[in-house]
Amino acid sequence: MYGTAGFRTKAEQLDHVMYRMGLLAVLRSKQTKSTIGVMVTASHNPEEDNGVKLVDPLGEMLNPSWEEYATHLANAEEHEVQSVLAEICQKEAVNLHQQASVFVGRDTRPSSEKLSQSVIDGISALQGQYHDYGLLTTPQLHYMVCCQNTQGRYGKATLEGYYNKLSKAFVELTKQASNSGDGQRCLKVDCANGIGALKLKEMEHNLPQQLSIHIYNDGSKEKLNHLCGADFVKVHQKPPLGLEMKPNERCCSFDGDADRIVYYYTDAAGHFHLIDGDKIATLISIFLKESLVKVGQKLMMGVVQTAYANGNSTRYLEETMKVPVHCVKTGVKHLHHKAQEFDIGVYFEANGHGTVLFSKAAEEKIRHLAKEGKDNQKREAAKMFENTIDLINQTVGDAISDMLVIEAILALKGLTVQEWDAIYTDLPNRQLKVKVADRRVIDTADAERRAISPPGLQEKIDDLVKKYRLSRSFVRPSGTEDVVRVYAEADTQENADALAHEVSLAVYQLAGGGGGPPQPVS
Repeated sequence: MYGTAGFRTKAEQLDHVMYRMGLLAVLRSKQTKSTIGVMVTASHNPEEDNGVKLVDPLGEMLNPSWEEYATHLANAEEHEVQSVLAEICQKEAVNLHQQASVFVGRDTRPSSEKLSQSVIDGISALQGQYHDYGLLTTPQLHYMVCCQNTQGRYGKATLEGYYNKLSKAFVELTKQASNSGDGQRCLKVDCANGIGALKLKEMEHNLPQQLSIHIYNDGSKEKLNHLCGADFVKVHQKPPLGLEMKPNERCCSFDGDADRIVYYYTDAAGHFHLIDGDKIATLISIFLKESLVKVGQKLMMGVVQTAYANGNSTRYLEETMKVPVHCVKTGVKHLHHKAQEFDIGVYFEANGHGTVLFSKAAEEKIRHLAKEGKDNQKREAAKMFENTIDLINQTVGDAISDMLVIEAILALKGLTVQEWDAIYTDLPNRQLKVKVADRRVIDTADAERRAISPPGLQEKIDDLVKKYRLSRSFVRPSGTEDVVRVYAEADTQENADALAHEVSLAVYQLAGGGGGPPQPVS
């Protein structure tokens, strides 16, 4: 199945899939009359895995109807490949005489070089033109594709172009920051032993000295994603291996292909505090809302979350910030799609993958004010806003870009990591998995917040939720395995654990649980 993450599995099983995705990219390029991207990566998966994702013309994820073609083509028998390609061409009215252009990038996995060569072989088999960028973070490839197809309006489709655009925006934006303390802001970055380390090192010389970055898990000693990276830190709620943390030091982790980021610190008592995607979205939203007021513009702003977003983040945004919050199904493509409905759409998954989208009209308005604005103060505010837009990679979540946005906002607002964390307190929560015979028994509605089958399950969950303060719970089938995921939150950890366990038992009883019944959270 080609899903949000493209294809992912053990690297040795992927050779033919890569070749065929090279073929498919050529057809997609001919059909859209644009450059298409192919990224060889398995993100936060173990080093022995690999995967492939296609990137559409504006740097966005592959169109859902083409995801189906990808699945069909990858699973076809060798003798069926020609007819599957012919069928796609016919359905999509692909003009085979149209030129095709494909950009290829890869992460640092040992298998990536060979597999990206298979992609190139597929492109060449259909006489497509290609540009092999070699080692790139996933968001950098998305950026390159967008630059190419906007004829350079989005930026220059080179690594130097990417580094220059981001660093120039960062320098301009942080000029206004008052140099508190020694004027140097120190950040420890865990790069998951992946591509993020190489690219952050390449970019370091473009960044001002006020930001002192210390890179850990740079891939020179340990394995990719092993006991480190954003996913590990988020799931295990503890610091990565190989990063020494002193109390109140600001630290962050990228994932394996640098499209996710989470922040964290330990307090004076040695307690670990995670700052996840919800809190990143909140910080960015506060800053953008304040910036809008300074510019004197009324633009429609919205924050897009999934059901996994902490209830207190939603409350804070809606009640304190008065920013509308919309909930969509899990998966980046759903968030991205919804965020496009606003002048300014902020979206982050709790796992740290997210970005901000600006409508064309909003962007043009801000850039015009920055250039032509009569009021000096408003013009300066518009310039700051313009630099914020340039610092954000709007094509996709980008750990390097998001890190610089966060660092700029903290510097401009004079916030410490603890003060950022204290904006609101997360409600205690618990996530559990229940094995079932067939995950398709569970069907959901209302952005996965309500179960519509099996009968009786939602009523049971509603009754259980009534027992606890500030509580909510939902269940959804896994996209990849026969398990049902349970989420619960409540006023205390004890209550969140109890609610999650009781809901798990209800799923086990009503949705055909397998193995023994779920045990209480120890």
